[in-house]
Amino acid sequence: MSIEEAISKIKRGTNEIISEEELAKKLSSGKKLRIKLGVDPTAPDLHLGHSVIINKLKVFQDLGHQIVFLIGDFTARIGDPSGRSATRPMMTEEQIMKNIKTYQEQVFKILDKNKTEVVFNSKWLNALGIEGLLKLASKHTVAQMLVRDDFEKRFKADIPISIVEFMYPLLQAYDSVALNADVELGGNDQKFNLLLGRDMQRDAGQEPQVVITMPLLVGTDGVKKMSKSYKNYIALNDAPGEMFGKLMSISDELMMVYYELLTQEDLVQIKQMHPKEAKMKLGKIIVERYWGAEAAETSQQEFNKVFANKDLPTEIEEYKCDKDKIKLSELLFVSKMVSSKNEARRLIEQGGAKVDSQKITSDTEIEIKSGIILQAGKRKFKKIVK
Repeated sequence: MSIEEAISKIKRGTNEIISEEELAKKLSSGKKLRIKLGVDPTAPDLHLGHSVIINKLKVFQDLGHQIVFLIGDFTARIGDPSGRSATRPMMTEEQIMKNIKTYQEQVFKILDKNKTEVVFNSKWLNALGIEGLLKLASKHTVAQMLVRDDFEKRFKADIPISIVEFMYPLLQAYDSVALNADVELGGNDQKFNLLLGRDMQRDAGQEPQVVITMPLLVGTDGVKKMSKSYKNYIALNDAPGEMFGKLMSISDELMMVYYELLTQEDLVQIKQMHPKEAKMKLGKIIVERYWGAEAAETSQQEFNKVFANKDLPTEIEEYKCDKDKIKLSELLFVSKMVSSKNEARRLIEQGGAKVDSQKITSDTEIEIKSGIILQAGKRKFKKIVK
C-alpha cells in the first residue's frame, strides 16, 4: 500500500491531524511507529463512542504499526477534567482495578491482542516522585492551563478548579515522553493535552508525536455525545439483540455518521441503498464485529420477527413473582426492566408499558398469573411466572 493510500485510510473520519506532513514523513521512514492511546478506567463499560478511536488504532495495526494501549491507572485517580464543568470525585483502587479487567476484555474485541502492547502509567508516574512532579509543574504556567476552554469557563463562572486537575494534562503529556510515542490519538476534547505531549517530547529531546483527534460520537438520541450518563449509549458488552435494536433506532442522518466513524464501508454505495436496508447492514456489521456472524444473523431475524411481523421474541427471560397482585410500576422495577420506580411511572404514562400486548397507561394493580408477558418499550420483554 502506498503512503498516500495509508494516509487516506487514516484520515477517514478524523477531526484533525497535526500535522499531515509529519505523519507522511514518519510513515515514509519505514519504521514501525508507536501509536498511543491512553484510556482512564473510570467506568466499567466501553461503548461505541470509545470504539471510534480504537477502530482507528486497528487501521494502524493493520498497516503494521505497534499499538500501545495505555491504561491510566494512575491518572484515573485524578480523573480527566476535559469537558467537565466540575471536579470529578476521586476513584478508589478497587474501582480502578475492577474496571481495568473489563477494559482489557472489551478492547480485544477490536484489536489483535498478540500485536498490542498494554501498559499502565503508574509504572513511571509512581516513580516520578515529588521532585519529578515539581520539575514538570515548573515548566508550565497557570495562564497556559487557563487557555483550555473548559478551565476558562469554570474560572469565569467562579467554579472551583483543583490544583490536581491542573496536573492532569502534564501527567498525560509525560506519558508520551515515557513511551516515546510517534502518534497519539484522542477525542477532539483532548487536543490541549495531546499538544502538550508534543511540547514535552521536544523538551526531552524526542521527535514530537503526531496528534490525531477524532470526533465524539453522537449517542442514539441524535443530540448529545454518547455517554452512559446520558443513557444514549451502545455498550460493547450489550447483548447482540439489544445492540442490533439500538442501532435500528437511530435516525437515517446519524446512520451515515456511524458508517463513517465505525466502519470501512464505501459511503457512496451506502448512500445508494434504501435507508432501512442500509441500517440493517450497519446493525449486522457492528454485531458481527463483537459477537460473530451467527449472532448478527439471529439478531436481524429476531428484530424482523418482533418489529416487522409484530411477533414475540423466540426466547423471553422469566421473572418469578411471589405476589398475587402488584402495582405495574413495582413489577417493572423488581423484574429489572427499568432502573427505578420513577422511570417505570414515566414509561407507563408515555404508553411504553404493555401486559400481554395490551398498552397500560395508568399505574394499576396487575393480577399475577403464570405466563403473563410484560413489555417495556419496544425491545424489553419478561415472562412473569407465579
